[in-house]
Amino acid sequence: MINPNSSICIAFLLFFFSGAVCQTTFNSKNIKVNQERIEKRISELAQFGKDSVGNGYRVAYSKGDQEGRAYIISLMKKEGLNVSIDYAGNIIGIRKGKDLMKNPIAFGSHIDMVPNGGNYDGCVGVISALEVIEILNEQNIITSHPLEVIVFANEEGGEIGSHAFLGHLNKDVLKAVSKSGLTIGKGIEAIGRNPDSIDMAKRKAGSLVAYLELHIEQGGYLEKDKNDIGIVEGIVGIEEWEVTVNGFANHAGTTPMNNRQDALLAASKLIISCHEIIRSTTGRQVGNVGKIVAEPGAPNVIPGKVVFNLELRDLSSEKIWKMFKEIEMKADTIAKTSGVTISFKNLNMSSTPALMDKNIQMVIIASAKDLGLRYSIMQSGAGHDAQEMAGLTPSGMIFIPSAGGISHSPKEFSRSVDMANGANVLLQSILKLDTK
Repeated sequence: MINPNSSICIAFLLFFFSGAVCQTTFNSKNIKVNQERIEKRISELAQFGKDSVGNGYRVAYSKGDQEGRAYIISLMKKEGLNVSIDYAGNIIGIRKGKDLMKNPIAFGSHIDMVPNGGNYDGCVGVISALEVIEILNEQNIITSHPLEVIVFANEEGGEIGSHAFLGHLNKDVLKAVSKSGLTIGKGIEAIGRNPDSIDMAKRKAGSLVAYLELHIEQGGYLEKDKNDIGIVEGIVGIEEWEVTVNGFANHAGTTPMNNRQDALLAASKLIISCHEIIRSTTGRQVGNVGKIVAEPGAPNVIPGKVVFNLELRDLSSEKIWKMFKEIEMKADTIAKTSGVTISFKNLNMSSTPALMDKNIQMVIIASAKDLGLRYSIMQSGAGHDAQEMAGLTPSGMIFIPSAGGISHSPKEFSRSVDMANGANVLLQSILKLDTK
């Protein structure tokens, strides 16, 4: 005779283990994000923070930013995330995992924008992160690791939120004025946190298993090469200098052409030389002179002083400084032949190159291949929160095409199919990382 209690135990065990098998043997390749839902939420988020003529103005700490943050928090809570805001204003939503001893896999981006910006930069990464959570909820999939969705505060104003994660914010930074008109310290107060406790936003090394960020590509290479996905190998370092050319201001009508100490002419020669040196160097480095001031600025006076900026970017700090040394040598030659002096002041606003984790790159590649998507390995010429996060945990970035390579503009646009492709790669990468 069979013991009834034994039958119940056997039935329970069969049910339990069959459920466990379902959880571990599902075919993740068949799970896809909801493309229409992503596009709808991108459009909804875009309604927060418009200026008087309807252009995007959701700069950090502004009323529009606060409203957009409230919208994101509502979506997080709807999906059952445990939501908190750290002392830097970063929004963090946590989904529990099966293993309480494991650290979270983090992913996200930012929703603040530059003045007169677009609706996709940063936002695609945040909305796609929430879509990943929603799909996992709909499919009743509980990952082994906890999942942490992060919406970083004030990325466009200097990656403030992610800098705080690493403890890199000092009191002087908090005094800087943001695009909202508030200082960063007052801005943090405006979103409900206390800048005096900013040190408490610092995260411990090893507290996260990995960080992934989905973002639009800001360069047009994916569209040009007809690729669906970009796997970022690294985020470039940036060095910036203020260049001062001192000549001699004199009457433009009475001073012979061969007897002039024209600061603007010398500056022009140096700017051309900068571009020649940058372009003649092997690789994908870039440089820019985007601001120039000539004094005294009168049409009938030879410019006596010119100040302009010089910015260099590359994955290699060594290459950046090698190019700068060549530029400096060229400046000496120009100064001697032009009768001027040229000086360089490093502005100490540099960001160091950040290499993305090789293992995570391989996971993203495998995910793109599984989905039948064309991909390319590329570097990011713009800064991102992943650049800071790479100093805290193994990090990776996924790019999707932006029409014409346009970003930081009202004309910024990514197709819904491209956003869905990126979100699907993000989803598959997270599921792969969860099993490792």
